[in-house]
Amino acid sequence: MSTLARYARAEWGPLFSTVRDALVARRWRAVPMTLTAVCLTAAFQYVQNQPWGYQFVQNIGSVRAEEPLWLALLRTPLSLFVPALDLPVWGALAQILLVFGIAEICLGWWRTLVIGYAATLAGTLYARVGIELGPGNPFGLPASDAQVVDTGPSAAVVGLAVFVCWRYRAYFTAALVTAMMVAELLVKDNLAGKEHLAAIAAVVVLCAVSAAFHRGGGTRSGSGSASGSGAAAGPGSENPPTQS
Repeated sequence: MSTLARYARAEWGPLFSTVRDALVARRWRAVPMTLTAVCLTAAFQYVQNQPWGYQFVQNIGSVRAEEPLWLALLRTPLSLFVPALDLPVWGALAQILLVFGIAEICLGWWRTLVIGYAATLAGTLYARVGIELGPGNPFGLPASDAQVVDTGPSAAVVGLAVFVCWRYRAYFTAALVTAMMVAELLVKDNLAGKEHLAAIAAVVVLCAVSAAFHRGGGTRSGSGSASGSGAAAGPGSENPPTQS
C-alpha cells in the first residue's frame, strides 16, 4: 500500500466504514431526516420562486440583522432550508444530501439538527455583533449588511463537516475545510464568508465541550445514531473514536 493510500485510510477510513456499513444495511432508510431536509429545501425553492409564494417564504424563513432579534430567532430554524435566490439550488441540495447525510449516520438525526442549528445561529448572531462593530473593525460589517437576507444551509453544512471530521479524527480534512472558508473570505469579503467562520468557531467550542465531557468520565452517547437514524452499528455509530 502506498504512503498516500495509507494516509487516506488513516484520515477517512473509520468515517467511510461507518457510512458504507449504514448505507449497505439500510440504504436510504439510514438518512430519513436528510431526505426530509432535501425535500423541504426543494419545496421552499419552488414556492419562493412563485409570485404567490415569495413573501410567504420570506415571512417564515428569511433572516435579516435589521429585524428584531426575537423574530430572527423564530425564523432561524427554517432558514436552514431556504436556499439563497441568487445561487443555484442544486448546490444547496447537494450540500444537504452529502453532509447532512454523513452527519445523520455518524451522529444521529437529532444531534445533526442541534449542531447544524447551533452553527447557523452563531452566524445569525455574529451578523448583529459585526454590524455593531462597524467596517473599521477586522471583525466588523458595514451597516448595509443589516438588510442582506441570510438564508441557506451553508453555515450548518460547514459546521457539521468540521464536527464530524473532529469526531472521526479526520483532522486534516477539518483544517482544510477551515482553510477554504478563510480563503473564501479573503477572495470575497462578505457577510456569508464571515458567518461561515463564526459557525466554525461555534463548532470548535462544541468540540471542546464534548472533549471535556468525555475526559470527565461521561459516556459517549453515540447510541443516538442507532436510535435517532436507525443506522447500523459501526466504528462511528456506537463507539466512534474518542478525543480523550
